[in-house]
Amino acid sequence: MTTERDSMQRDSMQYDVVIVGAGPAGLSAAIRLKQLAEKAEREVSVCVVEKGSEVGANILSGAVIDPVALSELLPDWQQNGAPLTRSVTHDRIMFLTEHKAYKLPLTPSFDNRGNYIISLGLLCRWLAEQAEALGVEIYPGFAASEILYHPDDSVKGIATGDMGVDKNGEPTDAFQPGMELHAQQTLFAEGCRGSLSKQLIERFALDADSQPQTYGLGIKEIWEVEAGKSRPGEVMHTTGWPLDSQTYGGAFIYHLDDNRIAIGFGVGLDYQNPYLSPFEEFQRFKTHPDIRPLLEGGRRIAYGARAISEGGLQSLPKLSVPGAALIGDAAGFLNVPRIKGIHTAIKSAMLAAEALFPLLEDTESEVAESNPEALAYQNLFESSWLYRELHEVRNVRPSFQWGLWAGFAYTGLEQYVFKGRTPWTLKFRHSDHAATKKAAQCRPIDYPKPDGKITFDRLSSVFLSNISHEENQPSHLTLRNASTMISVNYREYASPETRYCPAGVYEIIEENGQPKLQINAGNCIHCKTCDIKDPTQNINWICPEGGSGPNYSEM
Repeated sequence: MTTERDSMQRDSMQYDVVIVGAGPAGLSAAIRLKQLAEKAEREVSVCVVEKGSEVGANILSGAVIDPVALSELLPDWQQNGAPLTRSVTHDRIMFLTEHKAYKLPLTPSFDNRGNYIISLGLLCRWLAEQAEALGVEIYPGFAASEILYHPDDSVKGIATGDMGVDKNGEPTDAFQPGMELHAQQTLFAEGCRGSLSKQLIERFALDADSQPQTYGLGIKEIWEVEAGKSRPGEVMHTTGWPLDSQTYGGAFIYHLDDNRIAIGFGVGLDYQNPYLSPFEEFQRFKTHPDIRPLLEGGRRIAYGARAISEGGLQSLPKLSVPGAALIGDAAGFLNVPRIKGIHTAIKSAMLAAEALFPLLEDTESEVAESNPEALAYQNLFESSWLYRELHEVRNVRPSFQWGLWAGFAYTGLEQYVFKGRTPWTLKFRHSDHAATKKAAQCRPIDYPKPDGKITFDRLSSVFLSNISHEENQPSHLTLRNASTMISVNYREYASPETRYCPAGVYEIIEENGQPKLQINAGNCIHCKTCDIKDPTQNINWICPEGGSGPNYSEM
């Protein structure tokens, strides 16, 4: 049956390049394309669509930035007011037990001399200003919901999602059909586990020759602490407690200006125990005797979470297809030992722009029936400092599959003895969801109740993310088989989705005396953890209506 919505024809617009995502990768690609066009004395049209309500709204990172790539992209960034003002003054790495903290040697990966503590949201807003000044068109509040293809399967562009659709999929009085954006080349810069990037990788089997991607979940809070407790420019990382020796992860505390700190916690999503809750582990971390005093008397002012791609070099998919390419964390360029992905995202975007620019034809008419592939992108990457940087650390993250102590020992050998020049490459054993053990094999974890001062519950935390979803819109969290959530997830895995989600989206309720999964999609902060960690891969995260989601002011 054809509905009124199905019969509506979408308008279309033609660009030379369409970029999905206004993060550091997407905006850097747009800037580089315009720079190349200016140098070649050509006109190149570039459009960036962003699902967040504004540039930076959905962006979250630690973040300490290495400015090397930004200096290549915009050498005069300091004179032009880039929001990199707080340089790192001091580094510490601590190993925690439940009651003690021990200082560890500063490894080369954690040496932050010359780096800056920043808000990634503010950096993206500044990059957007630079891009617009060069003539880039940026459209926040428009979610790319569909990849468009030519008859030969080359990528033609994307379509944005319909607006004003109710939860049953029917148009409301506010209905606006999506727009088709056609391009000679399309860049996917959606960040970790992007809904369209995932489709592109699957359709073209881009990961056929790669190791399984592995991910982490990072949870972050901003605190305003008592005067005198903040030490602007100090960076501290911790490992050990409260995680067990088989679970990869750690914490960070970055001291900002104005008596503010960024405190966060990361957990590798290849953890085994379905009873583990990354959110609760974070809350527990804040009660450590060396951490609590910093927070006492202060107040929490912001909260957020997101997944990150941790697989590194051996988990990178093939980077291009005819008419499109993957950049930034959509591909997985994070340097895990350094816990840095901003400079790698910027550099990957520059390389992609340089590879596809020669393919752009001088035409304003929509005559193409096929788009070529930017094959040079892979070659440029493999001859760049980005490849060398990722190659040197490629074995660090997979070594922690052997456990914390073996991972420590191997990392020491890699960084101090072999210095990244080992002739072998370690492999990942399996995808994160496959690492989850069944509940009967594991012991439940008894987490303490929040005190409302240092530790909190998830719902009060989500409130601080300034979340916004139109209540009547279709759920963007879909199930391939609803019954599986009870027959398998609940009965065999004790419903891990009720614990790994940092926003309280999933809960088990009772209906007619039977357990039922309730999905509170309005709570979702778009971290994508459910799409990654669900043991049956039954949950599928898709983009909600444009403008939905968190609104991180300075995260």
